[in-house]
Amino acid sequence: MSVVKQAVLPKDLAKPKGVWSTVVAAKPGTLVFIAGLVATNAAGEVVGVGDIGAQTRQVCENLRTAVRAAGGELSDIMRVDVYTREIAPAAFQKIHAVRREFFPTEPPASTMVQVSGLVDERYLIEINAIAVI
Repeated sequence: MSVVKQAVLPKDLAKPKGVWSTVVAAKPGTLVFIAGLVATNAAGEVVGVGDIGAQTRQVCENLRTAVRAAGGELSDIMRVDVYTREIAPAAFQKIHAVRREFFPTEPPASTMVQVSGLVDERYLIEINAIAVI
């Protein structure tokens, strides 16, 4: 039995201005929780130091690797939480340009917040996720 994912836009809420869905419904399936992922490659090296677009791309690649390890695909991700050290309009646009490549249709529900720091000063972004597989 496959999981049915449906993006819902309540008529009394504004359409999102970025790459996320306001509400995502999924049934049936198994919940998969993916810890916060940062811009490191398989060797543990930081990728894209100083480049929010490059780091977002690496984090999204890491998300894909993680969800596939659990038996799913990016389209099975229902929610992401994005923590970024830079949320000014230019950075927001770069983040969402990359996210649009990885989530071209029915993107996950999302929260994005600016934080003062992450576990390594070279990290600019961290994303965790919940999938239903």
